[in-house]
Amino acid sequence: MPSRFSLLDARSSWISLLARLLLGAIWLYYSLPKLTQPTQNIADVRDFQILPSSLVTPFAYGQPYVELALGLLLIIGLGTRLVALLSVIMLLVYIGGIISLGARGISISCGCGGGGGQVAEGQTRYTLDVLRDVLFMLPALWLLWKPRSKFSADEALAV
Repeated sequence: MPSRFSLLDARSSWISLLARLLLGAIWLYYSLPKLTQPTQNIADVRDFQILPSSLVTPFAYGQPYVELALGLLLIIGLGTRLVALLSVIMLLVYIGGIISLGARGISISCGCGGGGGQVAEGQTRYTLDVLRDVLFMLPALWLLWKPRSKFSADEALAV
């Protein structure tokens, strides 16, 4: 009788495919509103009050392209482990930024999926935003552990 671990190994490439596609879709979801509304993203980045004003605009313009690249690379399955690592790092940065808002008493909507801005004190969703990003980190952590997946460019290139 096969052990649970051998069954997990047999299914891990399918689970990794699902994790790749899910995380890739998340990055596309994060990037598209920022790409279509760059001035809103500049305002959202400025509202975090973390970066010096000279870096706000370059960061706000570059950020969605990085997210788009991560999403597309995951969907095609190219450089999966590296992209998963970059995803974890970016999500940790986002989580840190959100936590810092609460710690500094700044009341904004994070604008993570587009459309941030000022909100009334006590109307923030920082806990939910952090939990969402931790949840989004789960497929990235899986892919760090098990990057091999079905229908990936990584697998096609390994042949």
